[in-house]
Amino acid sequence: MDFLMSGLAACGACVFTNPLEVVKTRMQLQGELQAPGTYQRHYQNVFHAFFTIGKVDGLAALQKGLGPALVYQFLMNGIRLGTYGLADSSGYLHTAEGTHSPVRSAAAGALAGLMGAYLGSPIYMVKTHLQAQAASEIAVGHQYKHKIFPPQSWKVALAAAMVSGIAVVLAMTPFDVASTRLYNQPTDVQGKGLMYRGILDALLQTARKEGILGMYKGIGASYFRLGPHTILSLFFWDQLRFLYHTYIK
Repeated sequence: MDFLMSGLAACGACVFTNPLEVVKTRMQLQGELQAPGTYQRHYQNVFHAFFTIGKVDGLAALQKGLGPALVYQFLMNGIRLGTYGLADSSGYLHTAEGTHSPVRSAAAGALAGLMGAYLGSPIYMVKTHLQAQAASEIAVGHQYKHKIFPPQSWKVALAAAMVSGIAVVLAMTPFDVASTRLYNQPTDVQGKGLMYRGILDALLQTARKEGILGMYKGIGASYFRLGPHTILSLFFWDQLRFLYHTYIK
């Protein structure tokens, strides 16, 4: 569960921070091995980089490399935090007397980080290649010509739907847990719930007594139910739109 939860949490964050990764990658490659003032600065600062990429490459370019980025985050953080959590739950981080051991914690953290970085490095390389791809007028660094999917491929819609499925499950599972408990709680003779006053009260009580993880109970089952539903819904929607614009309009 530690591996799954930490990996999914990192993927959820990645959806929102990936545009910053694109900007960071472009700015770090700008002027590579060139003296200051001898090259054209396509990206003046973070905000200018956002504007320039969106204007020239299109807004979708701000999410370049999202697929590998999600895999990387799941591998790196899932392994790193999951391994550390496993060491903690097994009692390795404590001495025989039961006190916390800073040395063991540092060793476990270093080992977990090393494993995550080693396994995630190839994916990070692919992510960097994709995020560096740009139109010729704002290109920086070496331009690899990787293409995960051909244009208009159904695989693009499928991959996008899989990503959105992760985001939906991360955002909605706490509310799903709360609604399930609201519907299942005992009631008095007037039909008023005896355990929760409403959805906010259910969320607060769950978080207070069971912790944040309690709000994500059943997340695996939620993804395997909601994930395919979201994937197939968006996939069919995209394909129907494509057929409509191709054969009807």
